[in-house]
Amino acid sequence: MTNQKTLASLAVLVQSGQLDPAALAMETLSRIESHADRSIFVGLTRERAEREAKAASARIKAGRSLGLLDGLPVAWKDLFDLAGSVTTAGSVVLADSPPAAADATVVAALAGAGMVSVGRTNMSEFAFSGLGVNPHYGTPRNPASADEHRIPGGSSSGSAAAVAAGLVPLAIGTDTGGSVRIPAALTGIVGYKATRGRYAMKGVFPLAGSLDSLGPLCHTVEDAIWADAGMHGLTAPVIRRAELGDLSIIVPETVVFDDAEPEVVRTFEAAVRRLEAAGVKVRRQPFPSFSEVFELTARHGALVTAEAHALHRERLAGPEAARIDHRVVARIRLGEKITVSDYIALLEARDRLIHETVERLKGGEFLAHPTLPHVAPPVAPLLADDDLFFKVNAKTLRNTLIGNFLDFCGVSIPCGEGAAGLPVGFLLSAPHHQDDRLLSAALALEALIRGEA
Repeated sequence: MTNQKTLASLAVLVQSGQLDPAALAMETLSRIESHADRSIFVGLTRERAEREAKAASARIKAGRSLGLLDGLPVAWKDLFDLAGSVTTAGSVVLADSPPAAADATVVAALAGAGMVSVGRTNMSEFAFSGLGVNPHYGTPRNPASADEHRIPGGSSSGSAAAVAAGLVPLAIGTDTGGSVRIPAALTGIVGYKATRGRYAMKGVFPLAGSLDSLGPLCHTVEDAIWADAGMHGLTAPVIRRAELGDLSIIVPETVVFDDAEPEVVRTFEAAVRRLEAAGVKVRRQPFPSFSEVFELTARHGALVTAEAHALHRERLAGPEAARIDHRVVARIRLGEKITVSDYIALLEARDRLIHETVERLKGGEFLAHPTLPHVAPPVAPLLADDDLFFKVNAKTLRNTLIGNFLDFCGVSIPCGEGAAGLPVGFLLSAPHHQDDRLLSAALALEALIRGEA
């Protein structure tokens, strides 16, 4: 019926009456059900979608639209409670849990904006992997790789694949170490990780409370801004496009380029040159705090592992452990070795490093570097070799987890192709609670980063 994919383009059709929300919902559900990759979604919310779409259709026909998002489809990572549906967090051990009694706060917010929830998307089990592999519900194929089964990135694997495959214009994911930005970069779409606490986390299954955040996966920065507004209860965005001449970025020289694929570096640097040519100020400098994040982890253990172990320790001590991906179990059990003094030392050092890093950003500069040091690797070798799995997972998470530890917000934007013609992501980041500034800058820079300006 329509091949339009962005929220903005669909909104024009829906608000003008050219596209009925009920027809759009049916088309979306049909597209999902007929898609060759059955591992992208773990469940559809057909009755809810039909009900919400019919209500949107009636409102718009009566001239009572709720706003730009009214009648548009959205999918949810399987960490978000949807009333009447079971939240499994990508794990079979939760499959027999009672259905959620109420929507998560952000689900209710987008429902209040008129969005139509069509289903739950697949993910890494308990959100504890950056690769997107799931042995229970299948590993979604990366839509950017037509021939070979390559990872979609995780943990919001199904959310990214659903958008990249054109099944939905918007999916909401979570990000504890890169789980929105990584799959967005690997599949060639936009992923926005908000500052922790920008949205209410009530009704969202946790991984590590001191790091957990969430955000949209979509096709454009504009769509991310629209979704952000909806999750805040706004009927329209208030963010304006920044002036290019007012923008300054700094490219870190520490960690983020280590062992990066040459094609990734070339593609990123080409985007930087386009920004410079357009008048954006660019400088480079080391960031010792980036290295210290990993030194702290080596000394005390990982913050995410400590908190994940506290959350799952009873589950791992019982028979359920045998039903959980053994790679997830192995990573969580590393938390057994982290003492209370280690945990406190991590929190104290984190607070110090956040302040030190912000002080190195002068005059409202943004950070910019490749979202990942590599393009999407094939799935098969990772499944055959646990050591390789853990090595690639660590490298995949490396660049993005720095932002989580330092409590940054970030937007990954496609900037071109790397090896095998696969997408490369350009990560633009800002200190915590500077989300509006970040989105304003990303809106101005997007076409240049993509090479479309």
